[in-house]
Amino acid sequence: MTPFQPGSGPTALRILLGSQLRRLREGKGISREEAGHLIRGSESKISRMELGRVGFKERDVSDLLAFYGVEEGEARSVVMDLLQRANEPGWWHRFNDLLPSWFQAYVGLEEAASRIRTYEVQFVPGLLQTKEYARAVITAGSAGVGPAEISRRVDLRMERQRILDRADGPVFWAVIDEAALRRPIGGAEVMRGQLEHLLELMRQPNITIQVMPFSYGGHSAEGGAFSILRFEDHELPDVVYVEQLASALYLDKREEVDRYSEVMERLCAVSTTPEATVDILQKIITERF
Repeated sequence: MTPFQPGSGPTALRILLGSQLRRLREGKGISREEAGHLIRGSESKISRMELGRVGFKERDVSDLLAFYGVEEGEARSVVMDLLQRANEPGWWHRFNDLLPSWFQAYVGLEEAASRIRTYEVQFVPGLLQTKEYARAVITAGSAGVGPAEISRRVDLRMERQRILDRADGPVFWAVIDEAALRRPIGGAEVMRGQLEHLLELMRQPNITIQVMPFSYGGHSAEGGAFSILRFEDHELPDVVYVEQLASALYLDKREEVDRYSEVMERLCAVSTTPEATVDILQKIITERF
């Protein structure tokens, strides 16, 4: 049994709990259909539980553990403790009225990640945005939304950024297209503040920023922005997150993750070095502001 990691988000904990239940079931040679029948459910319910895509009822987990021969001792305690943590609402629960269901999962995975690599085309990545820049981005994309809700959306984004300041926070590696740095979001003052903020962030040892320059021309990520999240616990697979207009893709099959990882490696190889990133940021500030 793998104990949970401190600070892990409930989304990751559900995935971890599901994987442990799957391993126990397979170890006993029990089918999903048999397990589903035991808890008055179906094969598909067991599948969703083992993938961590649903919440867990204590009675269901307790019955399954007994069925799998784990009725007492440390192994059972670890799973039941994990169950309690997996069912606890994350800090973002108070923003649930703002978060579409397809994005709630990402916030939970982001909270639990040990490494996040991202490529962004249109905007500075959300975890690196200043409050003023975030407000300009959110306002532009929220037609008809009142100022109070916009403020809460900005607060949510600022709250997400706290993971980068945690002692156990993730390594964050961003490749930003030069277009995102030159697009005048919020006006000259806001953009200057954002670019200066990126220069400050690069002093943090856990943050690396590269720029995909115009001068390079076409490249391997013409398809658009994406993020790759890795987790400390080996039970959790890497996840590729691709956001769309009103939904998102979560990819965790090995061949899919490998394909995006190869693209990210190529992007990093042809983008500016961190030292050259400082030069290009200072050059844009001087030229435009």
